[in-house]
Amino acid sequence: MSKKRVLSGIQPTSDSFHLGNYLGAVKQWVELQDSHDTFYCIVDLHALTVETDPALLRQRTLASAAQLLALGISPEKSTLFVQSQVPQHNQLGWIMECMAGFGEASRMTQFKDKSAKAGSDSARVGLFTYPMLQAADILLYQADLVPVGEDQRQHIELTRDLAGRFNARYGQTFQLPEAYILKAGAKINDIQDPTSKMSKSAGSAAGVIEIMDTPEANLKKIKSAITDAGREVRFDQAEKPGISNLLTIHSSLSGTSIPDLEREFDGKGYGDFKSSVAEVVVEYLRPIRQRALDLLSDEKHLIDILHSGSSKAREVAGATLDATYKGLGVVS
Repeated sequence: MSKKRVLSGIQPTSDSFHLGNYLGAVKQWVELQDSHDTFYCIVDLHALTVETDPALLRQRTLASAAQLLALGISPEKSTLFVQSQVPQHNQLGWIMECMAGFGEASRMTQFKDKSAKAGSDSARVGLFTYPMLQAADILLYQADLVPVGEDQRQHIELTRDLAGRFNARYGQTFQLPEAYILKAGAKINDIQDPTSKMSKSAGSAAGVIEIMDTPEANLKKIKSAITDAGREVRFDQAEKPGISNLLTIHSSLSGTSIPDLEREFDGKGYGDFKSSVAEVVVEYLRPIRQRALDLLSDEKHLIDILHSGSSKAREVAGATLDATYKGLGVVS
């Protein structure tokens, strides 16, 4: 029995992933490699919907690749590639734009939210049309499953609608993907604002634990994490969101259950507990950061890995695009 195919992507919008990215998504990507046919994409074209510095985009694309590899994505098990190195993404993206209605594109919540913040005059047309490119990203690889958070379910529904519409008009061409909702067990919040999700766009840098930060920087951040006026190390998200968040972080990285951690720190103060969390985080991330730095120090080797993945991706994407054009009657 053939393995089900998985497709997911990540934007190269920062120099470092944060702990929430890893525990919320990438860690599960790594686990899926052994049981599925996995395609993982650095979606650099999606990063162009905002003003972009060319040198920074290149730097962050390579940094994203290095971190994915350091975190456990294996080129032997997965197809790891850069979106812009596979031209079929743009080509099928145009077809999906032609299949989509203006009304359904207008209802996409991310466009509504971001354009409301930036103002309609500042919002790029690419921000409006990028869900169709995202649909193309998925459909090119005939993905069975797309690992996403609950907030991305709308994008999968649009992808299924567009694929179903195309299949009905032009013949069976696309696999209808299903959302693989990522496990929510390890939801990591901002350590300075523990009622909010850890996010570089939402919080301050002090509240975000970054994979590529120095051990000293992350140590300082964790020891300065917001807690409460009490002393009891107990999981209670309503009354003790800061301590609960640190317990989740410790448990997710150490493998020790939260009840066992509560017993271990019974009668001890927050200082001892924060020191333990800091040690667990720093030692967990230390070899990952070093591996990523080693990969970045040999840029040619890193780019060779990406070129190899992109070559495999183009083979699959090319076959899908050929079938799409044939169905449409495009002379190729």
